[in-house]
Amino acid sequence: MKPELSLIFIIFILLILKVWDGIQSNKAMINIANALFFIYMISGFFLNGTGELFSGMYHTNAIIAFEKNILSVGAFIIFLQSYDWLEDNKNALEFYVIIMCTLLGMEYMISSGNFLMFYLGLELSSIPLATLANFDLDKPKSSEAAGKLIISSAFASAIMLFGISMLYGTTGTLNFNDMAMRISSGTHYFARVPGIGDVPSFGSNQLSLFAFILIFAGFAFKLSIVPFHLWTADVYEGAPVPVTSYLSVISKGSVIFIFITVLFTLFNNLAATWYNILYLCIMLTIIVGNLFALRQNNIKRFLAFSSITQMGYILLGVSSGTSIGASAAVFFLIVYTFSNLGAFGVVSLVAATTGKEEISDYRGFYVNNKFAGWVLAISLFSLAGIPPTAGFFGKMFLVTAGAAKGNYVLISLAALNMVVSLYYYLKVVKAVFIDKNDTPLPKIMGSLSSRVAMAICLLGIIATGFSGGLFEYINTIIK
Repeated sequence: MKPELSLIFIIFILLILKVWDGIQSNKAMINIANALFFIYMISGFFLNGTGELFSGMYHTNAIIAFEKNILSVGAFIIFLQSYDWLEDNKNALEFYVIIMCTLLGMEYMISSGNFLMFYLGLELSSIPLATLANFDLDKPKSSEAAGKLIISSAFASAIMLFGISMLYGTTGTLNFNDMAMRISSGTHYFARVPGIGDVPSFGSNQLSLFAFILIFAGFAFKLSIVPFHLWTADVYEGAPVPVTSYLSVISKGSVIFIFITVLFTLFNNLAATWYNILYLCIMLTIIVGNLFALRQNNIKRFLAFSSITQMGYILLGVSSGTSIGASAAVFFLIVYTFSNLGAFGVVSLVAATTGKEEISDYRGFYVNNKFAGWVLAISLFSLAGIPPTAGFFGKMFLVTAGAAKGNYVLISLAALNMVVSLYYYLKVVKAVFIDKNDTPLPKIMGSLSSRVAMAICLLGIIATGFSGGLFEYINTIIK
């Protein structure tokens, strides 16, 4: 439990610094928090063990450690991007503590081998996000975003908890492995009811299937899968940009990781059923995400519907039910992390400096901001899947994995929607490089931290696209 205990230790240090008046400088606090988290992030790549605790409630292995490292790298980039926004914010240290608490919940959720541990991690990672969405206390939209997020999260968690309780009733266990065996074998579980005696319950029946649908709906809310996506654009628009990027990348990434585990292990025997559900959701998610992205003028809402569409492509790889599909999904999440955070990094810098959030505000942006303009353009190229960026290879792996089922209608639909997505991604690039503006945005220098974050994202997009060994490594540790 090294990653979780290390993160708890850092959270306690930050809380002690908050109540101690020895450090008055806000910049010093931010630098200390960034330094501590950087040490934590680097330590995550070394001395990772394999094993389990608490009778299998918590377990870890090579792929779980790798997934946690992806989340920690993404969180560190967001911390760097947040420097300009937090510099004059008196609650800067609270931002770090809350983010790390949510990250702690995500790590416990990914390592869970039991629904109790899973649900505790899910709630720890979800509830503080509403606080983050309301971090701009002087903006009504921020409060509105927090309200919508907490209501949606509570509703999704309640649906999922109802499904978990049904599974517990039909299998008599909360352990993933035991539950999977009882669902797959259809063996009888006899529940002892006071005053009645032993009542048989069945592991593989309509109630288990209904429980799966409820659990899937809970996951779909967290991932903004259509038709469970209606909260996404409003929350993304109202929340501060660093929080929006955290919701879009880190929060969704953690849910995808555990979602793959639940589908491939716990509900492996229901693969034929969940493939049909995924098939329908993939089509709706890609089409609706694309159509609504075409209509957006606010760049945060634009990126919200873009992220919805990207979730559809990730599900395309997951739907194959193979290790190749899982590897493609994890690989694309790395690409998505660098690409989306690269775009959000520029948006965050512009919003913190000028307060501008409309796509029309970016007309002529390249005139005074050449580096930031290129970072935004390459990030959008990668999200669109234009070669030779990493996004092209990521989507190619996803589509190839999805084709394993031989459903060429779905593959053709996904490919056609990739062409459609080029329009709205290039619309932003056109505004940045080609459109004329009599009063373009001034030169935005930003802090050293924000420039380093953009450089990391840019290098990540390029390096990931040309490192073929990364996909092979992921596939090896997943197998």
